[in-house]
Amino acid sequence: MDVSPKRFIGELITVEFDKTALIEKKQGRPDRFTWRDETYEVVELLSEWHDYGRRGRMATNMRPSHAATATRRGSWGVGRDYYRVRTSDERIFDIYYDRAPKGTDQRKGNWFLYREMTV
Repeated sequence: MDVSPKRFIGELITVEFDKTALIEKKQGRPDRFTWRDETYEVVELLSEWHDYGRRGRMATNMRPSHAATATRRGSWGVGRDYYRVRTSDERIFDIYYDRAPKGTDQRKGNWFLYREMTV
């Protein structure tokens, strides 16, 4: 399926899962998400990709051999997990989980609605 971006959104969303993840920082795609007070049911995972690259000052805080491994499989608090999903109303969205903690009181990452796609 050939899709292209329809519009950039870049907003926080809340997500729900039917099953609890075994690893908190690797949750997989959600079963539904809420954006602007509307809930979207995810009916299909179209694709997924991961970006575990280290940026900024985090890019130089590891030995090169460890950094190469971390780029492949991730390390705590670094990277994003992207999911292209189809919702029950036949819309296609790219969403992602930003694994970076936002401070000592918020150790978990956040979910974002990245963009809406069109066929």
